[in-house]
Amino acid sequence: MNKRKLVVLTGAGISAESGIKTFRENNGLWENHDVTEVASPEGWAKDPHLVLDFYNQRRKQLLKCAPNGAHLGLVELEKHFDVEIITQNVDDLHEQAGSSHVLHLHGELKKVRSTKDESLIYELDGWELKWGDTCEKGAQLRPHIVWFGEAVPAMEAAIDITEQASIFVVVGTSLNVYPAAGLLNYVPEGVPIYIIDPNLPAYTPNPNITFIQENGTVGLPKLISELTN
Repeated sequence: MNKRKLVVLTGAGISAESGIKTFRENNGLWENHDVTEVASPEGWAKDPHLVLDFYNQRRKQLLKCAPNGAHLGLVELEKHFDVEIITQNVDDLHEQAGSSHVLHLHGELKKVRSTKDESLIYELDGWELKWGDTCEKGAQLRPHIVWFGEAVPAMEAAIDITEQASIFVVVGTSLNVYPAAGLLNYVPEGVPIYIIDPNLPAYTPNPNITFIQENGTVGLPKLISELTN
């Protein structure tokens, strides 16, 4: 029997419960840095050493973090549904938890890519990317992250997945970050949407939306119970 397709959009809130800090909690400061200094092409051009160090520290932090109950809950749902996760997060906690299908909209922290040829993407061995580390074409490597002001290459694939949803779930995102927040516009008409977040988003009322005003570790078991009973 074919399983129904359950598409999940996850954001920083789901990783925050594992101890990964989000920048939106701090007036746009991310680990005491203005995000434009460490997450924009201009920041990279101005001070690449700062940017490299910033992401090195994020990788070190990730090594100390583990998937939480919300990540594991999404794995549990694979027993009942064809689950595809679209995440705004750059960590690999979904993969560590065991999720089978994860699309990263904003890049991946443990990967690096060429500054000369963006199709050259590598798994980073360890947590540190240094100035002078180069690709096979001799160009400096940079974090494989979609920075502010850059296009989101995975967006078309995310839209395609969303258009196939039988159920659409949002966990741990304010729905303020575009283009990701715009995915709700591609959910097929009549498909139920569940939004799990302690802060209800300022979103246009839709009769198909059910709000679960909890964090992911509390809200996902409630959703699993509702969907599987």
